[in-house]
Amino acid sequence: MPLRHIARAVLRGPVSEKLAAPAPATVGELAARLDAASQARLGRSLAIRHVDAGSCNGCELELHALQNIVYDLERFGLRFVASPRHADVLLVTGPVTRNLVEALRATVAAAPDPKWVVAVGDCGVDGGVFKGSYAVAGGVSAAVPVDLVIAGCPPTPAQVLLGLRALLEANAG
Repeated sequence: MPLRHIARAVLRGPVSEKLAAPAPATVGELAARLDAASQARLGRSLAIRHVDAGSCNGCELELHALQNIVYDLERFGLRFVASPRHADVLLVTGPVTRNLVEALRATVAAAPDPKWVVAVGDCGVDGGVFKGSYAVAGGVSAAVPVDLVIAGCPPTPAQVLLGLRALLEANAG
């Protein structure tokens, strides 16, 4: 029985719709602008640290998509790092739960200057669907100062890239 389902799936192929390829000129322009902005601001590529402050993992799936072959974050001169001590940007997802307020503050304090804090997703902006819960302190700004918000539930990888570009360009001067 399982072999029949596997054979049918292999012969039928993927059920999902094909993703429209982005225009090469658009991708090239975005890569050039991100690289120029990060070089002007930092003199190197931008290092990003993701911090989960109590999310449902919807935003994390979209952040992981930034590293797949479709978006390929590294071609834009952006990379995820394993420690806040190496990070320029902290991408914080989820509503900040009361248990994680101090941990988030310690993470922000561990990041070297210049640093930016970005609240990702509706939950990171104001608590989202968890707003008002006894277990939630609120959005990221309830615990630490926020430099940029990227709204959406969850925001698409393209929205995150555009937000990071806007952040770099606004601080390039």
